[in-house]
Amino acid sequence: MKKKISLFFVLGCLFVLIPVWATAATVEGTIQGYDCVVTGTVCPVGKEDPYVATQQVFIILTEGKDYYFVPNVDRSILARHVNQKVRVSGDLSSKYNSIKAETIESMEKGAWKIAWSAAEERRMREQLEKMY
Repeated sequence: MKKKISLFFVLGCLFVLIPVWATAATVEGTIQGYDCVVTGTVCPVGKEDPYVATQQVFIILTEGKDYYFVPNVDRSILARHVNQKVRVSGDLSSKYNSIKAETIESMEKGAWKIAWSAAEERRMREQLEKMY
């Protein structure tokens, strides 16, 4: 009887953890303005940067034309990497078409470079709180 209860308990714990494992993901694509994507245009970079400045929301657009919101990253950070190939790792929500980023890497000279991380942002916020 004790073995059945123990087995049931272990299986129950594993069942509870399955959704956590299933949500961790990495998405690759380019950062685009949401308005640009829904109107079918590529956000310009260069002399037309004021157009990028009008974008309120930036998304990750995959090669398959799927897109993901990144709600926990400030738009100014995403705007720095418009039209760049990026890789975002974090928790994926298929319900909201979003990814809660833990890291954002950008492709530079053929190699991935960390452009932003949640851990680094937390560390910097803690340092600022100590100063004030």
